[in-house]
Amino acid sequence: MDTIKFAIRSRYYDSVLYEADIPADTPSGLKTRVALEKATAARANLARAYLAGAYLAGAYLAGAYLARANLDGANLARANLDGAYLAGANLDGANLAGAYLAGANLDGANLAGAY
Repeated sequence: MDTIKFAIRSRYYDSVLYEADIPADTPSGLKTRVALEKATAARANLARAYLAGAYLAGAYLAGAYLARANLDGANLARANLDGAYLAGANLDGANLAGAYLAGANLDGANLAGAY
């Protein structure tokens, strides 16, 4: 199977926080989700990640480290965020409908306009 590199970048700098090999035929709307699930499985530090508007519905992100990440307008419906660290994250306008948030740390997170 052919793969491509997909980078998750910092919200403040153009630096790469994590780079994943994902299947080349991954639909464009799911590339961030696939890369983020791989980063979570690798226990990557994704503090300050830029994930605004990302389609992450149904993603398995249990234990993800997303402190101060920008998830503005992200679709996290039905995502598993069990034990995720989202302290200080921007979730303004995010869709959290049906998301599993048991044990998630949302201390200081911006949830204004979140659904």
